[in-house]
Amino acid sequence: MLSDLARKASDWLANRVAPAKWRRAAPERVLDRYVQTTPSAQNAIDAVPGWTVAMPPHVGAVAGTMPLYPDFRIVWCLEQFGSIAGRKILELGPLEGVHTYQLEQQEPELIHSIEANRLSFLRCLVSKELLDLKRTKFLHGNFVPYLEQTELRYDLVVASGVLYHMRDPVGLLQLIARRTNTVYLWTHYFSDAEMPPGDQRRASFSGEVDWAEYGGARIALHRRGYRRSSKSLDFCGGMYDRHYWMEREGILEVLTKLGFDDIRVTHVQPDHPRGPAFSVFARRSGV
Repeated sequence: MLSDLARKASDWLANRVAPAKWRRAAPERVLDRYVQTTPSAQNAIDAVPGWTVAMPPHVGAVAGTMPLYPDFRIVWCLEQFGSIAGRKILELGPLEGVHTYQLEQQEPELIHSIEANRLSFLRCLVSKELLDLKRTKFLHGNFVPYLEQTELRYDLVVASGVLYHMRDPVGLLQLIARRTNTVYLWTHYFSDAEMPPGDQRRASFSGEVDWAEYGGARIALHRRGYRRSSKSLDFCGGMYDRHYWMEREGILEVLTKLGFDDIRVTHVQPDHPRGPAFSVFARRSGV
């Protein structure tokens, strides 16, 4: 054994070629990480690949193509809530921080914004710098254990584009209800009528239906997977390939059973390219 090792060491020294696991990255690749041009917003954007959303025009940089910084859904949410000045806001799944930017412009006391996707979190940090966010703390991790463990209460929870990515969407609604009396959701939902058999938007669904029980109600959960989309750098889904879409009526029923008695619905879009969607603002009145 020793002689074999000695012979291999001698061969290596003779050839002066290190095993791959010992080799350092080629100097050219390391040096490519440096930026030679004058500091700019575009350099910051380009440091993290895979952007989905566009930056507001005043930033002067090209990121993604989706212009969410003046999002009418967040405008509607704020109209329903009233002034958030001086209020505590929790944002779940900020994606790249442009909804956060809209919220911060209304001068809340603080925004805690939780993002689990590593690249999305880094993009949020870039956005925080470029958009000069002062009241926001971006947190990197899973918001489910955070909601389970925190003792903080928030005046408003904003959960835009997250419910339909969850493995346990009913559980998420329960956790949100423990931490706030007011929640805004924008979410996809499953509907046989609005997404009938043969609709291409059903391709990612397995056809299996699981069931959750809450407050004496049985809630249908339609199993879905990401297929190939999760391999892209700009993937902005959830952390589990197996996730569930609730039905519209199920979402509203769970919210009602959680004590939200002021429930407002708008932005109903049965023809959304990825599946039916709507906005929900829910509040416990008189609290």
